[in-house]
Amino acid sequence: MKRRDGRQAHELRPLAIRVGYVQYAEGSALVELGNTRVLVNVSLTEGVPRHVSGRSGWLMAEYNLLPRSTKERKERERQKISGRTAEIQRFLGRAFRAALDLSLLPNKTVVIDADVLQADGGTRVVSLLGGYAALHVAMDRLVNQGKLDEWPLTEFAAVSVGWMGENTLLLDLTQIEDENAWADLTVVATQSGDIIELHGAGEGRPVPKATYQAMLELGLAQIPEIVRRVHGQLKNRS
Repeated sequence: MKRRDGRQAHELRPLAIRVGYVQYAEGSALVELGNTRVLVNVSLTEGVPRHVSGRSGWLMAEYNLLPRSTKERKERERQKISGRTAEIQRFLGRAFRAALDLSLLPNKTVVIDADVLQADGGTRVVSLLGGYAALHVAMDRLVNQGKLDEWPLTEFAAVSVGWMGENTLLLDLTQIEDENAWADLTVVATQSGDIIELHGAGEGRPVPKATYQAMLELGLAQIPEIVRRVHGQLKNRS
């Protein structure tokens, strides 16, 4: 299948990460995946919600599509967030909590803010990659300051896979590809292949079991390369 940006079916878009983009955050990263751009900030605050024991920490994620991140201006969600935003925030929070050992951060709340500056498909993926990079910076600071004795963050990455019909699978969907996919799947997994989160749906039709399995395997096969790319850019940070 010919793609508008000239990529092969199983080729990732260019990935660029600029960490330390925001001066005041404990960790921050501006991430570009193709034409999708997301700014992620990590903040560490004292105290945890009531439902969390003081012996452990907590993590929460917030996600926003900023005005003009899309073709038509999107209103700010000031009073009440949409169902889609709530769903994505829960998705991000679950993924980050699975990858971060919160028992090593007692009585601290980690807040991850993902703000989409420009959306062209894969905003959840880019939010996860940016959050990982920003968390890595924040945890590295704690270790260097002597406030953390053990490394708490598991290496992980995310990628989207689309079923375009028949036997055609595409990796790392743009917005137009996502809109035309018969089904899409976001795969979040560790470097070693353990699954953290899966989020997918068929667009008006059932997804054959064999197709779903092929989508999952394609996504998992790319995770080590994406982790390598992210760490390559973390090493090059100033």
